[in-house]
Amino acid sequence: MAIYFASDFHLGVPAAVSSREREDQIVAWLDHYWRKDAEAFFLVGDLFEFWFEWQEVVPRGYVRFFGKLAEIADAGIAIHVFTGNHDMWFGDYLEREIGVTLHRRPVTVELLGHRLLIGHGDGLGPGDHGYKRLKRLFQARWARWLYGRLHPNLAMGVALYFSGKSRSSQPPEDEFLGADREWLVAYSERKLAADPTLNYCIFGHRHLPIDHLLSNGKARYLNLGEWLHYRSYVRLTTGGAELRCWNTAE
Repeated sequence: MAIYFASDFHLGVPAAVSSREREDQIVAWLDHYWRKDAEAFFLVGDLFEFWFEWQEVVPRGYVRFFGKLAEIADAGIAIHVFTGNHDMWFGDYLEREIGVTLHRRPVTVELLGHRLLIGHGDGLGPGDHGYKRLKRLFQARWARWLYGRLHPNLAMGVALYFSGKSRSSQPPEDEFLGADREWLVAYSERKLAADPTLNYCIFGHRHLPIDHLLSNGKARYLNLGEWLHYRSYVRLTTGGAELRCWNTAE
């Protein structure tokens, strides 16, 4: 048996066609490993470019993705979904309609004989103080309530517009910056110092597949990358974790 981890699908960007193609690849990946050997899936944040749930309305689209998740959950396979910075406003829709387990903070778990720290990664580690302040604002109940007063057409349009501007103004960092400049490495080292039994620290958010040996010479920091370019994921077995890229020929 194996457990699979992926993040940063960003469904809904940058255009309808490419998002649909990405959705088909994700569905194929889920279907392949569900039928092969999956014991559980961990989808570690930013599944959508933006997500918001009104009382009786959710964003349109993604029916193939949702349908595959429901099929897998109905078959008794556990699905864990983490909120990211693009979909921090998840409500109970996925839990109630599909049966996923939703996580809003990093968690430490024992899986297949390994001890793992898992989280999306936004706002963790040193630096990025502006985003940390913004995140606290967005997580406030009154901010979510106010945004929910907007008509869905306006709310989604505004969110996707600013998301697109932010993405286009910040070119992807496509190389490892070094342990001293990678915030999630620093965060992993701090958590490892507090809990030396950790074997893996698995995060998304960084948009670069990374497999980095931490300072104790045993534990590893794994970044899941993204599916806009890399289609990267992690496969965990009793033998350990492996960072891979999805190939439809598998």
